[in-house]
Amino acid sequence: MCLGFPVSSLETRHRQAQLVVSFIYLGIPVIFLGLVLWIGAAGGDAVDLAGALVPLAVLALGWWRREKSRYQPIRWSRAGSLMGGVTGLFTSYFTVVLDSHPLAGWFVLLAVVGAILGAGFGRYGFRVLMSPAIPELAESQYELSFRMRGLTRLRLSISADQVTLHEQMVLQTVEGDTTVREKSYPLTAVTGVYAVTLSGAERLKYPVAMKLAPASSPGPALILQAQGQDWVLPQNEAPAIAEILERRIATARTH
Repeated sequence: MCLGFPVSSLETRHRQAQLVVSFIYLGIPVIFLGLVLWIGAAGGDAVDLAGALVPLAVLALGWWRREKSRYQPIRWSRAGSLMGGVTGLFTSYFTVVLDSHPLAGWFVLLAVVGAILGAGFGRYGFRVLMSPAIPELAESQYELSFRMRGLTRLRLSISADQVTLHEQMVLQTVEGDTTVREKSYPLTAVTGVYAVTLSGAERLKYPVAMKLAPASSPGPALILQAQGQDWVLPQNEAPAIAEILERRIATARTH
């Protein structure tokens, strides 16, 4: 139970999330194709090959990307935005065959609306799977992603074999300072994972300089220790994330 509401099982979350993924990567392109066919029929002309190629290409792209991204929830929102935006843009543009239908002049606005709706579906799929975090997510195939609390873009992702911190960082190397966008540790190199509570008065120090590092704030936090480096990560679901990490670390060390 969580806040008085039942926490859905992992199987239910997985099924619902994959329905959303299928809609984003395949359903939206199919709707796009249907609209293009309808526009051609309403215009009194058969849709030419060039007109049908665009939605067919989007459908093929969606089929290919779905297999690569179905277990990466962080990508679903961007994919939905792309699919929705392309559908809104080209569907309104193709209405020019309907004797200059006024929708053709609104193709930019409809592209924006389509992108927003598509991104909304992606975020919904993310929430269905990830919120609230449950330890059983460790047994899934998903690359789990968690954003830190506060004014920061720092994000923690946990795959089957590594944990990665995503943010613009400056690393010191023998060649000089190097700017990277992520720092990864093999799960087998993680030496400690703890859930703690911050008061908000702490001064957090990080192993590397970040463009927008999270500041201390009252609430739960995750301590991650790996390769001699300590990270204190403010995150409201730190206890569940700590257990997810412990389970995946244990699995990684047995393989």
